[in-house]
Amino acid sequence: MLCLDDVERIARESLPADVWDFVSGGSGAEATLSANRAALRRIELIPRVLRDVEHCTTETTLFGDSLAMPVATAAFAYQRLVHPEGEVAAARAAKAAGVPFTVGTLSSCPVEAITEIGGTVWFQLYWLRDREKTFELVRRAEDAGCRALMLTVDVPWMGRRLRDVRNRFVLPAGVEAANLTWGSSSEAHRSPASGSAVASHTQAALAPSLTWTDVEELRSRTTLPLILKGVLAAEDARRAADMGVDAVVVSNHGGRQLDGAVASIDALAPVVAAVDGDCRVLFDSGVRHGTDVLKALALGADGVLLGRPVLWGLAAAGEQGVRRVLELVAEELLDALGLAGCGSVAEARAINTVTG
Repeated sequence: MLCLDDVERIARESLPADVWDFVSGGSGAEATLSANRAALRRIELIPRVLRDVEHCTTETTLFGDSLAMPVATAAFAYQRLVHPEGEVAAARAAKAAGVPFTVGTLSSCPVEAITEIGGTVWFQLYWLRDREKTFELVRRAEDAGCRALMLTVDVPWMGRRLRDVRNRFVLPAGVEAANLTWGSSSEAHRSPASGSAVASHTQAALAPSLTWTDVEELRSRTTLPLILKGVLAAEDARRAADMGVDAVVVSNHGGRQLDGAVASIDALAPVVAAVDGDCRVLFDSGVRHGTDVLKALALGADGVLLGRPVLWGLAAAGEQGVRRVLELVAEELLDALGLAGCGSVAEARAINTVTG
């Protein structure tokens, strides 16, 4: 496994076809899914020369924590679909790599099982129809020792993912939303007459009524750094910063929500300009190479989230596969920084880009 394309190939060969479609698919015609990679490829870096990079480092800090590189894993639901240990194995790999692991509301392992591993853990929150259960999840995340709270704001309901619809995708027995302990995810296990059982369960659980008023209340009820994930409009980013949100994630959900939405990398620079340093900016969707991380940094991001490649590594070789994915990203990022004339992550901001 010399690059993430190798890991993807092995994962695809390892997984049942319907699970592969669940992991890799997007919504609609998958135009935004394709656009994320195409837009990243179009961005070209203008390296600087005659700079001392002998002690080049990828180390950085986020929310007061020292990280080995400006990368965190993105939350991805039901990771036991691809490996029996699921999120626990991936979290061990993230700890070894020195990067944050984001455990999701729809994790197939409970948040407490993740935090007891150690390392830096963030909790991804979906806004539930039952508000008190939402805040119960927040308290669990706080009590378990999570270091940040990431509210996903672009999922009033699950996007129409045609691969899952065609497959009438259901969760296998033994894989469930382990953090939703008060109810049952049986709907996600029940074969539907049509459509995706996972989408039906998600629609029943998530509240499409989430608004800025709820974000304001959440901000007042937690002391954890608050991150909003799924922001593409500069105006929304500015409003989040004014509300005291600590970071936004520029993301189109990896092409899994609104098909036809702007490629995330194309929305990044306007968001960075809009917040003007008043909150941190992270980037998500389509990251496959260390050079992709450098491009995001050059455009003003403080870090990136890595989603599908973590699942590929988990499917390919469990914990060791995820370790290899994170090693590859770290190696490629260090190589890209040095060759671009950057001795540190902070110096990446001085790199200019052009669109090819």
